[in-house]
Amino acid sequence: MERSARRTEHENGVAASTDGDHFHNHDGDDKEREKDKAEIEEETSIERIFESKEVPSWKSQLTVRAFVVSFFLGVMFTFIVMKLNLTTGIIPSLNVSAGLLGFFFVKTWTKFLEKSGLLRQPFTRQENTVIQTCVVATSGIAFSGGFGSYILGMSDIIANQSTEANSPQDIKNPTLGWMIGFLFVVSFLGLFSVVPLRKIMIIDYKLIYPSGTATAHLINSFHTPQGAKLAKKQVRSLGKFFSFSFLWGFFQWFFTAGDGCGFVNFPSFGLKAYENRFYFDFSATYVGVGMICPYLVNVSLLVGAILSWGIMWPLISEQRGHWYPAELKSTSLHGLQGYRIFIGIAMILGDGLYNFFKVLGYTLFGLYRHFRDKDPGSVLPVGGRAPTTNASVSYDDKRRIQLFLKDEIPTCFAVVGYVGIAIISATTLPHIFHQLKWYYIVVLYVIAPTLAFCNAYGCGLTDWSLASTYGKLAIFTIGAWAGANHGGVLAGLAACGVMMNIVSTASDLMQDFKTGYMTLASPRSMFVSQVIGTAMGCVISPCVFWLFYKAYHDLGTPGTQYPAPNGLIYRNMSILGVEGFSALPKHCLTLCYVFFFGAVVINAFRDVVGKEKAKFIPIPMAMAIPFYLGSYFAIDMCVGSMILFVWSKINKAKADAFGPAVASGLICGDGIWTLPSSILALAGVNPPICMKFLSRKTNTKVDAFLTP
Repeated sequence: MERSARRTEHENGVAASTDGDHFHNHDGDDKEREKDKAEIEEETSIERIFESKEVPSWKSQLTVRAFVVSFFLGVMFTFIVMKLNLTTGIIPSLNVSAGLLGFFFVKTWTKFLEKSGLLRQPFTRQENTVIQTCVVATSGIAFSGGFGSYILGMSDIIANQSTEANSPQDIKNPTLGWMIGFLFVVSFLGLFSVVPLRKIMIIDYKLIYPSGTATAHLINSFHTPQGAKLAKKQVRSLGKFFSFSFLWGFFQWFFTAGDGCGFVNFPSFGLKAYENRFYFDFSATYVGVGMICPYLVNVSLLVGAILSWGIMWPLISEQRGHWYPAELKSTSLHGLQGYRIFIGIAMILGDGLYNFFKVLGYTLFGLYRHFRDKDPGSVLPVGGRAPTTNASVSYDDKRRIQLFLKDEIPTCFAVVGYVGIAIISATTLPHIFHQLKWYYIVVLYVIAPTLAFCNAYGCGLTDWSLASTYGKLAIFTIGAWAGANHGGVLAGLAACGVMMNIVSTASDLMQDFKTGYMTLASPRSMFVSQVIGTAMGCVISPCVFWLFYKAYHDLGTPGTQYPAPNGLIYRNMSILGVEGFSALPKHCLTLCYVFFFGAVVINAFRDVVGKEKAKFIPIPMAMAIPFYLGSYFAIDMCVGSMILFVWSKINKAKADAFGPAVASGLICGDGIWTLPSSILALAGVNPPICMKFLSRKTNTKVDAFLTP
């Protein structure tokens, strides 16, 4: 879901920017058009603006101040991603925020030193790219590390919510030691797996990598005089809404002294709607997320919530005593909860597998075209562009290719690094997870480079990382291989972690290479920055998760502040892979088939009708998320969409320029409030007031009870 939101976010901006980068002349005899093209190129060339500025060496791009700023921003964004992970699992792209804040902090630092006469090295766009790469790598571990999915799914908190596979061999509670060790032995393999392919992906295949391209344009614009002025205003807006969001979170805390208390439980549409999880919970985070995510994602969430909580669950609950025993607890997977979880899983798998085969098809077709034409300069079918010949290579591309190829990363270094870490990992992981045998790990590492290539290539075509889909495939294959009697549930979840980390970091690194290519940052500095960011993430993310885990004892429990829905979903996928369909309640399998194929058909229909009409057809993956959680966060996100829509109608230019900054401020402020609130919870400091909402009838009974 993270990538489905991120994918569409940059489509319009990137389409506009890439059109300006390449002007292909199909009429070589037309000198007038050639002249016009040269004039346009002169006007639109980014590198001519920076022509007078010397590009620092790769070692000079890696500064102490860059990594100090990256560390603090990495901690901040890890808290934000962790909160999103543990609430809904929807994570928007935070690249704009990371780039903007990185620019602001280092620019402020260098200005102060310049006035003091102590500035030795000016702040460059290459250093800005290093910060961006490091921050995103650090906070990315909070997602690929599985703290809201497969790691939490191993715990007894999630295991005790079902009667299947809750024996000791299928449970492993999180501790700081093994989580940090696990991440260190699996998170670096993906980086080494795609390093030899960087020239093929970026220069030969000319893959777009929309997020990487958009980030590069953002960083380039910051370092022009006009861009620096706009960035200063954007940071001011971000700061205002950061303060508002933080203070709003602090104010709300005072009213949450017990279960079901506070503004987050405000029955905005009445108590009956509240019982079916239809209410606005005043979350600044999800209003901000709604402003960043495309309108279609937010509407899809709301459609899914109405379909499930408004229609399906009330109808299925009427079959209590017929389809499932009436005496079952509300959390039992053999009751209504089972329908919520497994139908949602069916839609997620249908959407994921459709897109997996779609991207795989694009990949194979692109490779076929490339090798058939035997033209290393040919452009793959990523937007109907004509092949680029050497004669039509722009000044920008010549300059970028020259510097991109200057600092080679030896292939032997990547191969030795991958094999060395794989050996260490295959030796170490069975000591962390006894159920995960060494030969399972070897098989995963043999096929991982191919899957990492497919994911990195597909991400370059569509901006869609399928890391979670590859992880789910590992759950089913390794879980079924291990079997129920040998801890197959835990083995499947651990295998998911191995695969997700490899393919996720591989596509992230290739995105960073694309950003570095367009900002003239050295591939070596990008690789080192990614390695350092990943290493920081392997320590920071477990520590942040540990803080949540210790501060909130009901973490992972449905209906609480941090329900972590993906923990239960991933564990039940693993149970399904090991035990088959026997775990499903009555008629649930039939409904799962309907929604699985429904997701496939909707996706196919979206592709057939074209982009313009597909904007009005919901996304099945987004529709599936509220099936378990409810609609409260979808309503928050739709409010964010409405704010941005109205703002765009009033002043589109201002909304485009400041919308992402305002949204980032709302997300960051509320996200950072989780740090002091967690510390207060650990210290035993409780809120003083409980604000609760009761019906008139219940309130009369309470008054009668309290009145002497």
